[in-house]
Amino acid sequence: MSCFKEILPENIGKNIFTLIDDDWMLITAGEKGDYNTMTASWGGAGILWNDPVSFIFVRPQRYTYEFTEKYGKYTLSFFGEKYRGVLNFCGSHSGREFDKAKETGLTPVFEDGYTYFAEADLVLFCEKKYADGLREENFTDKNTVEKCYPARDFHKMYIGKIAKCLKKQSD
Repeated sequence: MSCFKEILPENIGKNIFTLIDDDWMLITAGEKGDYNTMTASWGGAGILWNDPVSFIFVRPQRYTYEFTEKYGKYTLSFFGEKYRGVLNFCGSHSGREFDKAKETGLTPVFEDGYTYFAEADLVLFCEKKYADGLREENFTDKNTVEKCYPARDFHKMYIGKIAKCLKKQSD
């Protein structure tokens, strides 16, 4: 049996680069009956405006974008390697067409306007503080635009204060 323990952001214990780039994460926004989740491997965490923050990037054509726009909170859920198939599914199928929790067997948990998944090893609860769309004219390295945005479908960046962290504990 496993349960979560609340920890401080500085006690996550795993390198944030590994968590995001290698392990991936589910970005989830919304609440019970009205939420969506998507897999992401771009983003980060640090200190900004004297708070621990996460920053995430969501393209406007993604279904999750509607939820990150509508709601003031989002979660970042990180999983063990055995959930790689789940993350692949959630990153390649739209919530407009699939109930991702039902299709993958994930168990959504609803808490104080946040949605996360019981199977996660680590969850960051984030309150949006800032959002802005990336714009081509602001890229100082034009190669990044050509490499990552050939269709000019720029992400919107969200910065969220990390309000709470839960880490899975085993009995």
